[in-house]
Amino acid sequence: MSLRHESPAQVVSALGSLVSAEATAEAPAAATEARDLEQAVWVRLLERLGRDGPPSDAARWVRSAVRAEARRARRRAARELPYGHALADPADPAGSPEGAVLRSERRRLIRAAVARTPGDCPRLLTAILSPDDPTYREIAGELGISQGSLGPMRSRCLGCLRRMLTAEVAAPELGGKER
Repeated sequence: MSLRHESPAQVVSALGSLVSAEATAEAPAAATEARDLEQAVWVRLLERLGRDGPPSDAARWVRSAVRAEARRARRRAARELPYGHALADPADPAGSPEGAVLRSERRRLIRAAVARTPGDCPRLLTAILSPDDPTYREIAGELGISQGSLGPMRSRCLGCLRRMLTAEVAAPELGGKER
């Protein structure tokens, strides 16, 4: 599919269903949402349109871009630990008073770090960490932003929070050594 002489709007319109289908197919293996993959591919396409114009073989480019974003999501997921895992201390018995104090302190530190994040990040992270476990649609409605913008915004906010917490606490490397 060659879109060399099309306008950017025509390129986006022509590729919409292909990007959606490819992202839907790759999302389960990448352990991510198809909408997040789609959003990342659209950003890459718009950057390319501004720099080099439409790809000569648009269908091949879309498949390649979706797979690249899926690989990036898998690598990111392999480095990140689930929220509950980060708070669990395997050496501490679940019901001990010391464990309760430590868990409470960790939650307080995370809430304080969330409050220091820039822009709309505190509201977004608070909504994501809510015990009600809201959907993307509910969070987007609460924040007054589009649902498609939520994934990239979430990634930026979590990255900012991760950098803040890493700077405050010496994170252990693989093998348990302190950095």
